[in-house]
Order: sequence, then C-alpha cells, then structure tokens
Amino acid sequence: MSDSRKLRVGVIGCGVGQLHLQGFAEDPRADVVAIAGLDEDRCRELAKTFGIPRVYRDYQDLIADPDIEAVTVAVPNILHLPVALAALAAGKHVIVEKPLGRTVDESQQIIDAARRANRVLGVVFNRRGRHDVQLVKREVERGALGEVYHARAFWMRRAGIPGLGTWFTSKQMAGGGPLIDLGIHVLDMAMWMIGNPRPLRVSAATYAALGPKGRGQWIGGRFKVNPGEPYEVEDFATAMIRFEGGLTLQLDASWAAFTGHGDEFGVSLLGSEGGAEIHVHDYAETGTLKLYGELDGVPTVTTPQLQKRHGHGEILRQFTSSVLDGTPMSPSGEEGLERVRLIEAIYRSAEVGHEVIIDDEAPLASAQRAADTTG
Repeated sequence: MSDSRKLRVGVIGCGVGQLHLQGFAEDPRADVVAIAGLDEDRCRELAKTFGIPRVYRDYQDLIADPDIEAVTVAVPNILHLPVALAALAAGKHVIVEKPLGRTVDESQQIIDAARRANRVLGVVFNRRGRHDVQLVKREVERGALGEVYHARAFWMRRAGIPGLGTWFTSKQMAGGGPLIDLGIHVLDMAMWMIGNPRPLRVSAATYAALGPKGRGQWIGGRFKVNPGEPYEVEDFATAMIRFEGGLTLQLDASWAAFTGHGDEFGVSLLGSEGGAEIHVHDYAETGTLKLYGELDGVPTVTTPQLQKRHGHGEILRQFTSSVLDGTPMSPSGEEGLERVRLIEAIYRSAEVGHEVIIDDEAPLASAQRAADTTG
C-alpha cells in the first residue's frame, strides 16, 4: 500500500550532495530536513538555497537526529564504508554515491549491515536515469535488437583529472582512478541495459602516462590542485570482459589522454537484429541516441526525440518509493557490489598482466539465476 507521507532525509556531503538536493527537490514525497559536511559555509549556503532547517558539521550528529529516516552518502570514497555502516546501525535507510565501496570487502560489509538492519540500500548510478539509457533498455527487453553479442562502453576525457593531489588521485582514499570514477558509470549503463549478464573473465591494462607528470588537470579550475602530492592511480584503463553466453564488452576509461575526445561517454550495443549507440558530448541529454536496424532489407537509422531528465532525481525517486512503498530498489546494493567486483577484477588483471577469472559466486548473478529458475 502506498504511503502518502513524506520521507525525512538527511544529506551527508556538501559537494556532490548538491546534486542529491536538486534531485530530492523534484520529489514531492521527500523532505530534506538536514545536511552535514565539513565545509560549513558551503553547507549553510546550500541549506539556505534549498530551505533545509538543520546543518551539522559532523555526520554522526546528523545520523543521531531521530527525525531523519534515510540518509544519502555523498562523501569521498574512503568514507563510504564508515558513514554507511554508522547510518545503518542507527536504523536509517541508506543510498550511497557510486562506488558502493572501494573494494568488494567494503561493499559486502555495507550490504550485510543493511540486511541485518532490514533497511533499504541503494547506489547512485545516476546515468540510469537518462532517457536514452532507459529507451535502449526497453528495446533490448522487447527483443528489438535480437541477441546482443557485443557492447562497448567508454568515458574518455582529454584533460579531466578531478583534482591533482587531492583524494581523487590517492589510491587509498579513492580506490583507483578513472576506472572506478568514470568507468563504473558506463559499465553499469551497459550491464543494466543488457540485463545484468554474469561476467566470467576479464583481461585489462591500466596506465599512468600524464598524471604523474602533473599533466591532465581539468581545464578551467573546476577542482583544486595540491602541488607536490603523489599521483597514485591510473589515468587510463582498458578492459575486455567475457560474459556467460558469449557476450563480450570492451571498456575504456580516461581522465587524461591525447585524444580527440573532450569529455565524452557512451555505450554501443551490437545485436543480431539491430544495434544501439549512445554517444554523449559534454553531458548532453538530447541528440545522443541512434538505433540501427533494417526496413525491408534497407539499413535504417532512428534518432528518438529524447527528454531531458535529472539523473539523480530519477534514482532518488526510486529510493523514496522503495522506502515508502516497499518497491524493489534499483540500483540495488547487490548491483553496486557486482560493479565493484568487476572493477576489482579489472585492476587485478592489469596488475598481474594476464586474464583473470571473476568469482562465479557473485550474489547478484546467483540471485538472478535463482529467479530465472523459479520464474
């Protein structure tokens, strides 16, 4: 039964947290009652803009607020685990910015805590909220592309390291570079569109060609730079993933490279009856999708008229509905774990220099196989 009351939310983090505030502002069933962050001036500015009554500096104080039912975690990757665990231990529903954790172990800890607390756990893969992504998923589901046998997912930047010498370029704090920052987004787009296939093997390589030289910083001063701090992550990663049933996926992710790409991402699918290509320049929301097929043996190209959508808003609205109505959360914590499992396997393959086998007891794949069997 639908619950007509509002979900009382606290947002932890005043950077990416702004996108969470914008998303919740579109949802009449959500009410952000508090925000927390170390940059108090920034938090108070956001609180004024969005009409938030309470501001905390320490996230523990926000979590202790009995008026808050759910929290969003929009903090550096190293803090996802402690903040999520604290919120779940306090009985809050939780949604975490991607990645769920820096590692499989961290991600699993968060999932286990959510199960013990019997609370909703979601992951912010906001690109799923895009109209082009949702249209392609529906085309795949209705069989318009036939059997999808290959996918390509990419996010490439010419100069887009988000803060040289900051937490982004610290292996300990971030867990990795563009692969875990950008690649995980397009990996999720592709895997969600084609039905979360079970990955089997991956062969990968990573490179740090520009970042260690202090090159490739995001142009325009969008992110601060801490000169002299070490650059500990990759600036380009590439992987070939093999899935159950023969499907393959090529993944490329770059923060900085001598390439014609400025800041572009997308996913292409090749199917036995058709194809789809999403190519996004500078975060465009329209004019990004082409569907390829045939009409009486003649090649066709369809360019749907896309609608602009707030990706964070789409995902956060699902989170609100999941808490209030009990509908399944998507993206779920298990999906977040599966993406981290693949990212971890890619890094492992790059480190050892050869193909590696992915753990075939991944919980999402096992759960999907069980559902297929019983359905």
